[in-house]
Amino acid sequence: MSVHKKVQSESGLRMLENVRGICTLFPETVEHMDGFGHTSFRVKDKPFIIMGENEHGTSMAIKTLPETQEILLQEERFFRPAYIGHHGWTSVYNSEEINWEEIRGLIHEAYCRTAPKRLIKMMQEGH
Repeated sequence: MSVHKKVQSESGLRMLENVRGICTLFPETVEHMDGFGHTSFRVKDKPFIIMGENEHGTSMAIKTLPETQEILLQEERFFRPAYIGHHGWTSVYNSEEINWEEIRGLIHEAYCRTAPKRLIKMMQEGH
């Protein structure tokens, strides 16, 4: 079993910066590091992105709709994370092939699945 730790590799920190740049665009998003060293992005204390590192590299778990997860798992670069995958979370490892436009859309979906309706409405109205 892989044990995740704090994101600290150079490539992992670049991925974290990219994810941070996307997540902080959404209202009331907070970055949080738990006792295991996972970095998460949360709204109303509910995570929609969780990141960590292990011997395989840096991974990012995204809260996806079950239908989205099913589609993403058809591609080898996505996988179902242990413990939270059965709740609709889908993970991807950091790589040069990451399509950041695709990831931006998945993060947007994750935020919308997690945030209260008033924040989604506020975001849609451009605040």
